[in-house]
Amino acid sequence: MKKVTMRDIGKEAGVSAVTVSKALAGKPGMSDDVRRRILQIAEELHYQYPDADSLRLKTNLDIGILIPEAYLEANSFYSALYKKLITRLGEEGHFGLLELLTEADEAALRPPHLIDTRHVDGLVLLGQPSKEYYRMVSGLGTPIVFLDFYDEQGSADAVVGDNTYGCYRLTSHLIKNGHREIGFVGNVHATSSIMDRFLGYYRALLLHGLSLRGEWILRDRDSRNNLIPLELPEKLPTAFVCNCDVVASRLISALWERGLRVPEDISVTGFDDFTETAPADVPLSTFRADTDSMIELTVKTIAERCSGSRKPFGRMVVSGQPIYRQSEKPLEYEKYRR
Repeated sequence: MKKVTMRDIGKEAGVSAVTVSKALAGKPGMSDDVRRRILQIAEELHYQYPDADSLRLKTNLDIGILIPEAYLEANSFYSALYKKLITRLGEEGHFGLLELLTEADEAALRPPHLIDTRHVDGLVLLGQPSKEYYRMVSGLGTPIVFLDFYDEQGSADAVVGDNTYGCYRLTSHLIKNGHREIGFVGNVHATSSIMDRFLGYYRALLLHGLSLRGEWILRDRDSRNNLIPLELPEKLPTAFVCNCDVVASRLISALWERGLRVPEDISVTGFDDFTETAPADVPLSTFRADTDSMIELTVKTIAERCSGSRKPFGRMVVSGQPIYRQSEKPLEYEKYRR
């Protein structure tokens, strides 16, 4: 059987072999439609990537871990992810070097010092900075993996949790338990993860014929991921789906200040299953992200990129599972009507 070449793919797609090479390597220089067409033809022709079966992973890599400063707080979800990442890199024989991305460096689009000084073989960007910044970094030529966010243009590999499905499951659970007025807490434009979680929430509403009410979509942070005070509307829904457990905890405190109980008066769900942030007497219903698998896949992917893998950039979604505890309960119709 004749071996399929890039020239064969280019002939079918009506482009040059150089364009095919760029598309297969995930490099820029063509429209998304052209890239999808090339990848589809490559799959149809059963194209074999060079050395796909003989890739030897490098050892003793120096891997930079770049985290926007707003994400790395003591006992935060991202702090826990960072610790797991450092540990897993060490187990695989690599060394992790941390660099905090300041707001000033991000605004000025300054490349990470670890890349600028050529101190690392690859980079993991943990937590989403501005679009302008992460696209600048992904174009510097250093292998990079985005962890817990992605770029819709596919400018780098990305490892994320199952955000849309997770919030869809949580919202559907509330609807199954009688709730028809359900709000969402999160700035949907702040990160790709929050946007996807909102879309899962919205999908559940649509499938059950429920209306989306703008006054029940509460902003929890500004565009730089700094948390802001929650502003509760005068009329509240019977349940809220929060984009993370930290925000769910803040919402519960805000409801308490108004004299409302969780879950007796209002049900609340979180996301991530990061239990360090939950009030001790209100165990949160949430969606447990499989952070161990996310970290393992991230380390594997950055090692492959540093070793010369030329597979197309991809978004890798790691599944999780809903965990139902005591922060939500079935709606009691008669009590609610009174």
